[in-house]
Amino acid sequence: MNAKLYKISPEKFPAKLQEIPDLPKHLYIEGNLPDPNTHIYLAVVGSRKHTDYGKRACEDLIRGLQGQPIVIVSGLALGMDTIAHKTALEVGLATIAVPGSGLAPDAIYPKSNWRLARDIVESGGALVSEFEPEFQAAPWSFPKRNRIVAGLCDAVLVVEAHEKSGALITAKLALGYNRDVLAVPGSIYIDQCKGTNSLIARGAYAITSAQDIISHFNLEQKEKDITQPSFEMFNDQEIAVLRLLKEPQTKNYIYEHSGLSISDSSIILSTLELKGVIKEEYGKIYKVI
Repeated sequence: MNAKLYKISPEKFPAKLQEIPDLPKHLYIEGNLPDPNTHIYLAVVGSRKHTDYGKRACEDLIRGLQGQPIVIVSGLALGMDTIAHKTALEVGLATIAVPGSGLAPDAIYPKSNWRLARDIVESGGALVSEFEPEFQAAPWSFPKRNRIVAGLCDAVLVVEAHEKSGALITAKLALGYNRDVLAVPGSIYIDQCKGTNSLIARGAYAITSAQDIISHFNLEQKEKDITQPSFEMFNDQEIAVLRLLKEPQTKNYIYEHSGLSISDSSIILSTLELKGVIKEEYGKIYKVI
């Protein structure tokens, strides 16, 4: 990576991190930490084995924060952490990754996220670790780094979490540090939602929209980008397909329910994807406007 790796001592830590017990002896940082006096640091954590619902919720919530002075902090892990970092980059929010490893290129964990780590730094965000640069991630290093994620932040948002998970460890630490805990409610039938539903039952703030987060921090809703497509830009066939996408759907569902031929439906889907209003992932079509 092009940014210089540097080391700071506790007296130079962000003020909120200085408040926690068991301070790291030092931190290694690559990139830039946005000014905590002008930005809100929001940790976004969740399951590595997320559901489609959790992925979409995470993406929609972060996209709804576009233009706000909010920094997305997460752990660079596979699953929800990766989704949070990537979505922040997509909408121009600064993001900070706190991996459970050192920050040297051959140590970054998981290795599949080395490119993501580079993008985070090059976009104006930062990588942060208390471990020596060449330190290889170990099972004990992930819970240890969670206290830094929680300590850096004004609040922690848990999107999905099993009843015993690293995300809940981070939430528990956040409560101990007098940070707010926010949680996305989910189905009572899904294991990944049992942890978040339990947090809400115990007093966490329920988050069902980006506006809930904006209001929680007493921020103002930004005007929508004038380049954002409106339904006036779509013809009747395109609108018919978009109306089917209140929830992610398979192509076969759209073919069966759109009232269009398979050929016409395929053309409409391709056109909408080119317009940037839908995308296909994991075999389902998502509306992104």
